[in-house]
Amino acid sequence: MIDISKRESIDIRDKRVSVIGLGLSGTAAALLANHLGAIVFASDSSSDYNISDNGLKLMKHHIASETGLHSDKIYDADLWIISPGIPKNAEIVKKAIMLGISIVGEIEFASWYTDSPIIAVTGSNGKTTTVHILSEMCCSKNIDSFMAGNIGIPFSERVLNEIKKPNSDSVYILEISSFQMEFTIHFRPTIAVFTNLSPDHLDRHGSMVEYVNMKLKMIQNMGENDKVVYNEDDNALSTTLKSKKVQLAPFSIVKPGMKYQIDSDKVLGPNKSTLINVNEIALPGKHNLSNILAATTVSHLMGISDSHITYIMKNFIGVEHRLEKVTTINKVDYVNDSKATNLDSVIVAIDSFKAPIVLILGGRNKGADFRLLLPHIKSSHVRDIVSYGEAGGHISTAIGDAVRSIQVIDLNSAVRTAQHLAAPGDVVLLSPGCASFDQFSNYEERGKHFKSLVMEMKAA
Repeated sequence: MIDISKRESIDIRDKRVSVIGLGLSGTAAALLANHLGAIVFASDSSSDYNISDNGLKLMKHHIASETGLHSDKIYDADLWIISPGIPKNAEIVKKAIMLGISIVGEIEFASWYTDSPIIAVTGSNGKTTTVHILSEMCCSKNIDSFMAGNIGIPFSERVLNEIKKPNSDSVYILEISSFQMEFTIHFRPTIAVFTNLSPDHLDRHGSMVEYVNMKLKMIQNMGENDKVVYNEDDNALSTTLKSKKVQLAPFSIVKPGMKYQIDSDKVLGPNKSTLINVNEIALPGKHNLSNILAATTVSHLMGISDSHITYIMKNFIGVEHRLEKVTTINKVDYVNDSKATNLDSVIVAIDSFKAPIVLILGGRNKGADFRLLLPHIKSSHVRDIVSYGEAGGHISTAIGDAVRSIQVIDLNSAVRTAQHLAAPGDVVLLSPGCASFDQFSNYEERGKHFKSLVMEMKAA
């Protein structure tokens, strides 16, 4: 067995390590473990093309793997590195625990092998945008910032690169999901960031209390000298964090007394001088103003100059799949917001437009009650709703006759239907409010498919 009680003494050389899940993070973890001298076996119950392809990739590194099943060989292990897609109540996990096998997640595992500063960003909304802004702000003469985590770049991949090519200026900026915190032991960021907390992934966690507890595991090892940057405008989050023994650095778009604050139409810096007018910020939307202040507060803690922070505010235009304008066809704008996998994100999206909206909702429901959208739909510019996928019927029933609503089978049909409903001056908005897993492997694949459908229509 491997003693993982103390991070400093963990040695996996010649130990048997089973990697459960052969997505991006599992594949990267297998390669890192192999490089560190472990005897690695990788297993995934799926036989999808991408999974099988990753298995072949591991074979080139002489790493044994299996796809399409989990054989008993996975239990012949000293350590499991488990994919965030596998819940802690899965039967194979219960059996591994019964057998006394140590289980960690990929984020935890990779963190054992780097001493570089880690900035970990979590929350229900705004994580990806905040991570991208922060990475841009932290790119400076003395800092090489590297994004990883839930954005699709495995932390293990970054750490393996650092081991091969040491870099004393490295700073990791990680997007962290609640799934990735289920199997953490020693993970301890230098700075933790909480954008907000609202109901999400309740199908996995079972309750809001459990969901919040998973998020808070990110700071369980932080001490009195560690810093937590958080959204003071989120009352529940603020109350929860103030009971923790950490240094708190709040941000807010409405409250005074912050390190960086909004004063009328200006962003003020630490000495209360004007950094930038709000209308000069390249990234539109009130919600993005909150994300920018989160990144700005962290950047200040990292010693980044206000002049560089201001430059990024003026020039950062956003990330793919988050309120991303695809194109205009016959005076109708098509917008890809595939990353909107919960209701709060949908509300932010529909509040971002003043033109009539044809809203595409659907996918796999994560436990959300779509009736909660009704007051926002009625007070917004949403004129039509097209629902699709596993959640299509539930959405259609929840919306009722609040606005015109049409249910279709899949995203292809939804886009075609939205095209027929839209008139010049309208916005066709894909903001699904659901997970993508009924038809796609992730929200990125869903967003790319949406964009390809739109561009096919433009070319027709």
